Formats: sequence, structure tokens, C-alpha cells
Amino acid sequence: MKTLPVRMRQHMENGLAVARFLENHPSVERVLHPGLPSHPQHELAQRQCYGHSGMVTFFLNGAGKNECRAFVKGLKVVILGESLGGYESLVKIPALMPESYQLNVPVNLIRLAVGLEYVGDLIEDLDQALIRSTAVQKI
Repeated sequence: MKTLPVRMRQHMENGLAVARFLENHPSVERVLHPGLPSHPQHELAQRQCYGHSGMVTFFLNGAGKNECRAFVKGLKVVILGESLGGYESLVKIPALMPESYQLNVPVNLIRLAVGLEYVGDLIEDLDQALIRSTAVQKI
């Protein structure tokens, strides 16, 4: 508990940096993060919150199950996680989880819990995995 404020501040900073990176990546269709002006409730979040978490939702551009799996398999720093939250960066594809099959979750939706790692390493990891998954789409 003593380090919670420091950890949450780092989650917030890393999450926003990753969201900004993803928002400008050609392999990403859309990013949802309340710290981005493009988020539909950005102004509300600005008024009601004094920060945000490291949770980022994004959609891979034109991706299906195979491309989403290739993206996750291509990650080296970020790891696949069933449950999001903790100090390490975790990724989840909700549409491929058993409980989501009935909910019509878009298959190209990716959930990312941005952790405390060096943000440059996270962005580099995401970039190389996005490039790899884009290559799968072209095959």
C-alpha cells in the first residue's frame, strides 16, 4: 500500500503514452482511453477524474482471429493474461475468451493493461507485434 500512489501514477503515464502511440499506428483502427481527446467521454473524464488507469482498449485494423492471435504471439514484453491488473503489462483478446462468445464482442478488440515496465520497451514491443500481425493479414 505504501507504494500504491507511485505505481498508479506510473500506470497512468505509461498507459497514456501507449494509447497515444497506438492512436497513430497504421495497424490500429481505433483506441479507447479516457486520457485521449478522441475518447467519446474525454471531457467528462477530465472534469470528474484527477487521473486514469493504464487500461487501453484498441481495435486492430481489419483483423480477424488469426491476426489477433499473431499479434499476441508476437509480443515479447507484454504477456497474455486472463485477468488484467498488476504491475506487469498484460494483453487479452476478449472475443476469444469462452465467456465472450455470446456477447458479440468484436474479434479485433484488444484489451491492454499497461504495467510499470519502461514505456519505450512497451512501445517497441507493441510496434514489432503490430507489424508482424499486419504481415499475417497480407499473406
